[in-house]
Amino acid sequence: MADTMQFDLVSPERKLLSAQATEVQIPGTDGELTVGPGHAAVITTLRPGVLKVTSNGQVTEFAVTGGFAEISPEGVSVLAERSLPKGEVTQSVIDDWVAEAHKAHKEAHHTVVDDAAKLLSDMVAMGTHIGLDPNVPNF
Repeated sequence: MADTMQFDLVSPERKLLSAQATEVQIPGTDGELTVGPGHAAVITTLRPGVLKVTSNGQVTEFAVTGGFAEISPEGVSVLAERSLPKGEVTQSVIDDWVAEAHKAHKEAHHTVVDDAAKLLSDMVAMGTHIGLDPNVPNF
């Protein structure tokens, strides 16, 4: 089995990373998922969170707001709804993303309120994990 796998992360705006990786940690909708070379084929949806890629002994982190990950024994391809390198996520960015999640939560119909509440919770948790204050009042 190979020691590395191909990893690609793209968002609608740009390709964020294409590299040989030894490990990828994915914030999946159903929970965190760690992928290594030779992993079984899986497609999963992403929740807002921090995606971590280990390549050449270095860990690179990206904030993602959602999307999909296609995992195969040869590698991982992530199509993110939105993504930025952790270092580019400023307080202003988190404020905007949380405001959008608040708006979605407020405008949600009764049948999708739980999904919008989870989106909001995940956005706040991602900001906190990155070390930023999402300025969210208690519900």
